[in-house]
Amino acid sequence: MSGSDQDAGRTARPKRADARRNEEVLLDSAAAVFVASGVEAPIRDIAAKAGVGTATIYRHFPTRADLIVAVYRHQVEALAEAGPALLAASPKPYAALAEWIDLFVDFVVTKQGLASVLQSDDPCFDPLHSYFLERLVPVCAELLEAAAESGEIRPGMDPYELMRGVGGLCAGNNPRYDARRLVGILVAGLRR
Repeated sequence: MSGSDQDAGRTARPKRADARRNEEVLLDSAAAVFVASGVEAPIRDIAAKAGVGTATIYRHFPTRADLIVAVYRHQVEALAEAGPALLAASPKPYAALAEWIDLFVDFVVTKQGLASVLQSDDPCFDPLHSYFLERLVPVCAELLEAAAESGEIRPGMDPYELMRGVGGLCAGNNPRYDARRLVGILVAGLRR
């Protein structure tokens, strides 16, 4: 059996906890730099924010596209995990829904710098929108259902419609327009 045959039979080892933490720091740093300077920001800026060398970033993410995809997925996962956690920790389901929508606003606003990249012809970005929907629509649905079952909101709200509405309210970059306030009005309008 050749060395490559032996390697094929092995399963990938899970990352150590410190390696996972280091990767999270890289992804969070990249996200912050992308928000401040756009996705074309120099890798050295991301490395400086993360407190690592540029070689460390390239070791984890060989291309800028790899880094952009990883940042997007990391933030979608954090938002997906936040829904059930908020539902478990909040005194009322509506409070969990409102807080999750607030996190969703943060997510949408930070993605505006990614919009042109995500709509580019690069095929590596194609699955991201489907991934976003597959992970987040069920979380929003769970929060809406819990709030409706508790009698706090009207039943029958469509999670996809709500998320599209929030996204629409967050579009644009006008300093006289407070998207968060308008989203708050939208969410308050769900109440019975």
